[in-house]
Amino acid sequence: MTGEQRRKPEERRGKPLAAGHAPNYAGEDEDLTRGKHMLYNSKVVPGGNMRDSFLVDGVAFKKTFSYAGFEQQPKKFLNPKILLLNIELELKSEKENAEIRLSDPSQYQSIVDAEWNIIYDKLDKCVESGAKVVLSRLAIGDLATQYFADRDIFCAGRVAEEDLNRVAAAAGGTVQTSVNNIIPEVLGTCEIFEEKQVGGERFNIFSGCPSGRTATIVLRGGADQVYFKI
Repeated sequence: MTGEQRRKPEERRGKPLAAGHAPNYAGEDEDLTRGKHMLYNSKVVPGGNMRDSFLVDGVAFKKTFSYAGFEQQPKKFLNPKILLLNIELELKSEKENAEIRLSDPSQYQSIVDAEWNIIYDKLDKCVESGAKVVLSRLAIGDLATQYFADRDIFCAGRVAEEDLNRVAAAAGGTVQTSVNNIIPEVLGTCEIFEEKQVGGERFNIFSGCPSGRTATIVLRGGADQVYFKI
């Protein structure tokens, strides 16, 4: 066994690869490898057989944490518009020790209503954009999750920044820091989006991306040695 093979998987992460070659190291969320024409990434799902490994012509990443209502959302779309965000879509309330002085008790309800109006305004604008898949680097809470489910929209919050940027590069979208004035040009797309079971994990898979430069290799196998041979 060589010194390279004896190193732990986390110590091998991010090692450059030649363009057109599959990675020969294990890891769950590897750094990107920029070749001359293609952008490769690998994901490892322990278990299964080496022959269960597959190549995605696009982007794949592990399903993020989800709230109640997620089960009701569609899990597959053809040619969806994709909205990429870097904002929270979650009902925010004042902290426990916040102090609000009111001259009229009826004003309290207006403050509560304002909090709800803020989140609903954001959600309405996401729907109006025409997107069927909404991803955000920050949290998408239970209210937003159910709101999107009722409108046949898929959402995922707390998406890793690297994965969000890869979707942007592959699908042609632009990550937004506001939902105001969302124009069609900032939305991405792909031929097929689906959430798929892979071993003991669920993956969000974007295939047939217009850039044609991005691929994800999903590696299966029961031991580290398997990945070294792929």
